[in-house]
Amino acid sequence: MIYLDYQATTPLAPEARDAMLRWLDGPGEGDGFANPSSTHKAGRAAAAAVEVARDQVAALLPGGGRVFFTSGATEALNWALLRGAEAMPGGVAGLSIEHAASLQCLERLDAAILPVDGAGLALPPDAALIPENGIVATMLVNNEVGTIQPVADFAAAAHAKNSLLLCDAVQGFGRIAIPEGPDLIAVSAHKIHGPKGVGALWVRDGVELEPLMFGGAQEQGMRSGTVSPALCAGFGAAAAVAAERLDKDASHVERLWSLARDMLPEWTINGAESPRYHGNLNIRREGVNGLRLMSDARDVAFSLGSACGSGSGKVSHVLRAMGVSEADARASLRLGWGRYTSEQELRDGLNAIKDAARLQGVN
Repeated sequence: MIYLDYQATTPLAPEARDAMLRWLDGPGEGDGFANPSSTHKAGRAAAAAVEVARDQVAALLPGGGRVFFTSGATEALNWALLRGAEAMPGGVAGLSIEHAASLQCLERLDAAILPVDGAGLALPPDAALIPENGIVATMLVNNEVGTIQPVADFAAAAHAKNSLLLCDAVQGFGRIAIPEGPDLIAVSAHKIHGPKGVGALWVRDGVELEPLMFGGAQEQGMRSGTVSPALCAGFGAAAAVAAERLDKDASHVERLWSLARDMLPEWTINGAESPRYHGNLNIRREGVNGLRLMSDARDVAFSLGSACGSGSGKVSHVLRAMGVSEADARASLRLGWGRYTSEQELRDGLNAIKDAARLQGVN
């Protein structure tokens, strides 16, 4: 299998796996299974591992804030929006291309939906659509088309009206710099070669949220539930490796982007080529049936859009918000690569996709 679906999830880094093993040990192997809320020696050691991981994750985020571990970015986004709307009751606004984890919260909160242009980039902030004393959601890197949004501009517009800025940084965390300005930032481990099932919400100092869940004093009294030292350690190790390899990974991604563009000149790119994270190539071709292409190129892992909505049968809400027709949206593919993708793998994968397109009469 050639894996070209890095926006859905990334392969687990060996460093993250090794960091997790210590905290999975059971009787006869060690005491890494201890509850980090316990006050005995083993529990304190587990708690210390969680704090090391917290610092490693925080190192990739702006200063002046606190990191709270969650079950993933979905929980972090729900927490920020639902509790943020309670704390800042002046209203909510968010981009039309937000991930479903944010978009469904926005719909539930009757938020103002902010438009994007045909290139998948947010229009300049309109003060009339920015709530007063409310919360604004602006993602950093779009998960479907990879476009980089002007987060700092929206943060300035939100702050001018005494509102908070929530940034879904899932697809950018560990890949590009997180801009200054957000008050709340959601991130996820499994998009940076960490384990699934753990993410984090960064909260700027001075911003107060109520807990989303109750039942204990875990996570600084803000998120009840027993914390997993193994998942946190894996997340922290993945963040540390990402910080160390930031430039190297970025250069590798750029080489793969150039290779893919050279191999697919007839395909139309969905979304702006810049500003964009170049580990994401969303493309379309007239005459292509995306579902059939996936079947015919079954040895290549790629997607037709967000993995979270891939089973719904609906066309991408991101492409539709950009003005892409339903037919073109159904002819679109999302390809993603990163640290562990070799140039030969990418060539072979793209050739398999081109061969599958020929079976549909598309040369």
